[in-house]
Amino acid sequence: MTQEPYQILLIEDDSATAAMVDHCFGPSIVSPLVERLPVQITTVSNLAEAVDICQDREFAVVLLDLFLSELQGIDTLIKARTIFPDQSIIVYSQSEDEHLVIQAFQHGADGYLRLKNLDSYLLYYELLSVLERNIYRRKSENQRNLASQQKEYSALETLISSTTSVTARMFGSDTIKDSFPELFGELKQTYGELLELALDQRAFRVDHNLSERLRNLADRLGFMKASPRDIIEIHTTVLKEKNHNINVIKSQAYATEGRLIVLELMGYLASFYRKYYVSLNNLNISSRISPRFPPKDSS
Repeated sequence: MTQEPYQILLIEDDSATAAMVDHCFGPSIVSPLVERLPVQITTVSNLAEAVDICQDREFAVVLLDLFLSELQGIDTLIKARTIFPDQSIIVYSQSEDEHLVIQAFQHGADGYLRLKNLDSYLLYYELLSVLERNIYRRKSENQRNLASQQKEYSALETLISSTTSVTARMFGSDTIKDSFPELFGELKQTYGELLELALDQRAFRVDHNLSERLRNLADRLGFMKASPRDIIEIHTTVLKEKNHNINVIKSQAYATEGRLIVLELMGYLASFYRKYYVSLNNLNISSRISPRFPPKDSS
């Protein structure tokens, strides 16, 4: 199976330097690294063009000349890092200034090359080092995220299993899941749909009127005398089902948005009970109030 080439973005405004870098990746180069690391180069001449092209395409690594006509030295990297905060950037220059090398790494460069010593081997080796560090970093981050999610699930399940005496007296010891499994399935489906809307709203900056939908769900739960335990059980069940056979990035997105909407839903449920008990209390008070004046004697 042919490996898809890594997409490399070269930001260089000097045509001779661009041609030299491109030649280092040329088909005439014979090296084990070339077979291991197929690449495809796209060249732009300034940062504005880089922003435009990155709106439609993704790149594994950016190769950046520190001395462009628009910016010079470390300011070039600072501006590029502001534009591409999460992008791997390898910088290069003709400068022999060791202080510039130190500054480059301090300001987020993933690699540094000197044009004076540049050849195919050095360029491929630097690319391979950056890409392998990225793979290791992603694996480590994924493992941390998975461990964090498992810890969160365990904490929520512990909370579900430990019904307090106060909750039992207020709401009853049986959960909706145990008492009305079909209804629990409907609530779970509704919550799952709201979670998808939350992701969609975050990703595409659209308004799905999510707060009003959550308020309606809270009212429905309130009429069923649901407890916070029921909400947590719905939340954890939906997350576990959503996280089946998906990548870690989407799993993390579900967990992040889920934390927000479950808190909002609990807030609306608390508001429902507060209004319900205030109204009930007012009704009881009104029924106990005696007339301030005795009735007139009809005689």
